[in-house]
Amino acid sequence: MKPGNPGPKLLNFILLAAALVLGAREPVVAAEGGRASVRAILVLASNEKGGSDARLAAFEPTLRRILRFESYKLAGEGSAALAGGGKSSVRLGRGHSLELEAEKGDGKGVRLKVNWQDGGRSLMNTGLVLRPGVPAVLGGPASGKDGEVWAVILVAD
Repeated sequence: MKPGNPGPKLLNFILLAAALVLGAREPVVAAEGGRASVRAILVLASNEKGGSDARLAAFEPTLRRILRFESYKLAGEGSAALAGGGKSSVRLGRGHSLELEAEKGDGKGVRLKVNWQDGGRSLMNTGLVLRPGVPAVLGGPASGKDGEVWAVILVAD
């Protein structure tokens, strides 16, 4: 553990709490029979000095506020279209994937069950609510390299 970095267990707890708080701002869910599109972005966060990936510029303020790392690199991305009560998978690259299940609701947003996997091993199994255009960040485990940490950004359209 590098100075200034919280331990992995504490970091995972903080990141999960942040994801749940961001997702719980308003009771919104996918409408019965309605469709929602969810974009997922795999990010590698590190304390390496230097710039972040320009493709993450729109999300960098949120990433910095929640993860508190120095730089962020886009490592993969994908999207899924979900009907109310539907299921889908998103392959993010580097062995990471998401199993998504939309719950039925009132159509103001998307209530999701998310199972984040790495090579078939479950890293996180959680539920959250996505409002259209408001990103949620899930913090994951260390990548195994110099204190880098995996994260996933989820955005509903």
